[in-house]
Amino acid sequence: MPTPTPTPPDHQEPVLYERRGPVAYVTLNRPRYRNAQNSAMTYALDAAFYRAAEDSEVKVVVLAGAGEHFSAGHDIGTPERDAHLPFERKAGLWWDHSDKHGAESRFARESEVYLGMCRRWRELPKPVVASVQGACVAGGLMLAWICDLIVASEDAFFADPVVRMGIPGVEYFAHPWVMPPRIAKEFLYTGDRMPARRAYEVGMVNRVVERAELAERTEELALRIAEMPRLGLALTKRAVNQAEDLQGLHTGMDSVFGLHHLAHAHNAETAADSLGGMDVSAMKKASS
Repeated sequence: MPTPTPTPPDHQEPVLYERRGPVAYVTLNRPRYRNAQNSAMTYALDAAFYRAAEDSEVKVVVLAGAGEHFSAGHDIGTPERDAHLPFERKAGLWWDHSDKHGAESRFARESEVYLGMCRRWRELPKPVVASVQGACVAGGLMLAWICDLIVASEDAFFADPVVRMGIPGVEYFAHPWVMPPRIAKEFLYTGDRMPARRAYEVGMVNRVVERAELAERTEELALRIAEMPRLGLALTKRAVNQAEDLQGLHTGMDSVFGLHHLAHAHNAETAADSLGGMDVSAMKKASS
């Protein structure tokens, strides 16, 4: 059976977990790499969400990022990138990607660690509040968007620059649901950063606070929510999620996921690689 990769070389856990009263704090912990999401982090995050779901003392979950940034997206070039390694699959029934090639490998892996994981995390039957500072880019958006509420610091910014790769947005394609469609098109067409205040104006963010107050204000909101009954919160979350799905969120993502992989396949045939030759430095420059 495939086994997860060992702890990273610096022995730093990729995700931290702490419960304080009724709130579980889940923290992305690769600050050296702006919390870029490798598979080790993704599966550790999955374990943390399961832990919070199973703990009857936890009423609310806070998702945060250590360091200066929430998350710069998927890991496409750090020394700990582990996309080629096998992991014990949990989000779906697609086969192990690590011994496959081409679209057969990419589609299986991304069905699991990107779309599959995010969809399941969205259904965690407890409210999840994202606490966002600095960069929330591409794959970082996916993590923020699976949360029920987003509290952002004044210096936070949001961007999805993957159209520069020839790809129509990240795998968890929630863009036309978290913001108006015309704003979503501008967001994607330009790849520009959306400041926290603009994200608040278009309804993507619930609150914008001073950077120094981010943790405190997020905790205040989480504790306020935790005053509600657990089942009432779970059923309310399910009700709103079902309404989004009736508005096409689930089927819309399925359709765009196919377009996403058409773009990968096109890049693999016509460019340097499935990412259109856009490496870490090129993408960082594009989103700056």
